[in-house]
Amino acid sequence: MKEQAVNCIKCRHFYITWDPAFPNGCRAYGFKSASRPAIMVKKSSGITCLKYEPKASK
Repeated sequence: MKEQAVNCIKCRHFYITWDPAFPNGCRAYGFKSASRPAIMVKKSSGITCLKYEPKASK
């Protein structure tokens, strides 16, 4: 079974920071990164992001 890639842009915890060196942030995990947070979670833990929640539709 292939794991589904997480799209941080569609997650309610994702935000854009004012820090040019670390423009992507995750409120659920509480960190900022240069790449998308889901990529950093995958690299550091080896599993896909477990805190993904889709944004509420309008």
